Amino acid sequence: MSNDLQEFDFSKFQAEAIKQLKSGKPLNGKEGILTPLIKMILEAALDGEIESHLKTDSAKNRRNGRTSKIVRTDQSAFELETPRDRNSTFEPEIVKKRQTYLGDALDNKVIALYGLGMSYSDISKHLEELYGIDATLSGVTDKILPVVKQWQARPLEAVYPFVWMDAIHYKTREDGKVVQTASYTILGVNQRGYKEVLGIYMSEAEGANFWLQVLSDLSNRGVKDILIACIDGLKGFPDAINTIFPETEIQLCIIHQIRNSLKYIASKDQKTFLKDLKKVYQAATKALAESKLIELDETWGKKYPIVIKSWKANWDNLSNYFKYPLDIRRIIYTTNVIEGFHRQLRKVTKTKGAFATENALLKLIYLAVQKISEKWTQPLRNWGQTISQLAIFFEGRLLLDIDVKG
Repeated sequence: MSNDLQEFDFSKFQAEAIKQLKSGKPLNGKEGILTPLIKMILEAALDGEIESHLKTDSAKNRRNGRTSKIVRTDQSAFELETPRDRNSTFEPEIVKKRQTYLGDALDNKVIALYGLGMSYSDISKHLEELYGIDATLSGVTDKILPVVKQWQARPLEAVYPFVWMDAIHYKTREDGKVVQTASYTILGVNQRGYKEVLGIYMSEAEGANFWLQVLSDLSNRGVKDILIACIDGLKGFPDAINTIFPETEIQLCIIHQIRNSLKYIASKDQKTFLKDLKKVYQAATKALAESKLIELDETWGKKYPIVIKSWKANWDNLSNYFKYPLDIRRIIYTTNVIEGFHRQLRKVTKTKGAFATENALLKLIYLAVQKISEKWTQPLRNWGQTISQLAIFFEGRLLLDIDVKG
């Protein structure tokens, strides 16, 4: 799909669609609100393609009007205008020169639009008369549900050096009511150093019990070992992980711990407290960090006992990163990797209020995952050195007959 599709003015379309709906204009039919949508998008994409072609064409070339053709779907047809160039070297990709039948290609374009985050309410309702297709938008996008289910159940690799686990929360509708839905994300790094979303799971709320089910599913799909799991401070989470993967090392997110601490620190003390706390988590060694934690207790323990108690209670799982070289420390001491991934998801889902169903949410997240992961074409920085170090720290637990780059 052409990148120019992403420049389609959805906001303008939405405003016009709402205006026409209020005036009584139908969604479907030859003069329906949705009728010009696919035509507009295809022609905008074709314009983008020819502009790109003209920039790269070594011979002097320019636009030379348009040519019209009837493009057919399964049950109907519409007129599509394709731009031409003077030298006749332009070969469009989205709808090829001699292509007059779209078939499933039209459905794929609608699905792609949905995956770009177009408001579901804008183009839902019915497509049964849009170019003669007897279907609703949800009916079209539902075609990916079997693909989603297959992706959720796909076999996984036996060993993942790093795995981040976190949940992102949305609103969905259930029995006419808006409810909170947690989307659980498992993001891993395989032994070749590439990021991979291992799974997306849906539940009403985040909790250690559901995470236990998620981890059981990973095991059933072939995961035998996780070296280091990076998580937030959800109560019971480490126990849930170690129930399924008893040898996995837990690294609690330092940033989450800091944020939770600041909730109990008076605003006038926060700057000074953070300066003292930084000496703990940025220490060169675990021994030095523990010494600075004692000093933190001596300075702030009486005024903020709950904060110091939390650091001491979680210290074993907070301090694991100190044993590793700096490159590994940077990877595991926070859950920034998965939080960055969730920020990208929100760019796609932010136009939504409450999703009509949990499946509607799942479809969009899946499509967004596929789009985001297209950019994961390189292993993590210095991965060759990192995997060699991990092989020493976790002797015998890695499969070393793999092609490692970086």
